[in-house]
Amino acid sequence: MANRLDGRKVAILATNGFEEIELSAPAKALRDAGAEVKVVSPEAGSIQGFQHDRPASTVPVDVTLDAADAGAFDALLIPGGLFNPDTLRQDEAALRFASAFFDDGKPVAAICHGPQVLISAGLVKGRRMTGYSAIQVDLKNAGADVSDEPVVVDQGLVTSRNPDDIPAFNAKIIEEFAEGRHSGQSRSAA
Repeated sequence: MANRLDGRKVAILATNGFEEIELSAPAKALRDAGAEVKVVSPEAGSIQGFQHDRPASTVPVDVTLDAADAGAFDALLIPGGLFNPDTLRQDEAALRFASAFFDDGKPVAAICHGPQVLISAGLVKGRRMTGYSAIQVDLKNAGADVSDEPVVVDQGLVTSRNPDDIPAFNAKIIEEFAEGRHSGQSRSAA
């Protein structure tokens, strides 16, 4: 698996309140596979991670959202957490950034509550997806075909339910990110 992602640049879109393990574990797996990983955030400096509802470690921000160019990245990862997606889904710049990956057919991965960002960006209609149990009805209401599985892949879109799914999630994001652009990746499959 090492070096499968050499030369690939991956953006992790996150802000204060991300679930620590949902950012740190995929970032490590991506780096171990050879990817260059950059944390993109509306915040400068560092952002606060959480373990469920308790503050955990902070992560340095590599690129602020206002300076980020989606065209400079090959793939996008959106971690969950209770606060992170709720903040990002209200940020028009974050929604435009996520949408640009779909417009270009680039792979996107979201775990736990992360798909809420994709819902608000209008990117889930007709797509096969999963997410944290509490947001599965939101995904359905937004037009996604929801399955309660550890990981669901649909034309470059990778989604998972919670931290227990991280091993399966990491394996699939590496696979999909290595494949690159997907002709079926779009704003909406329907």
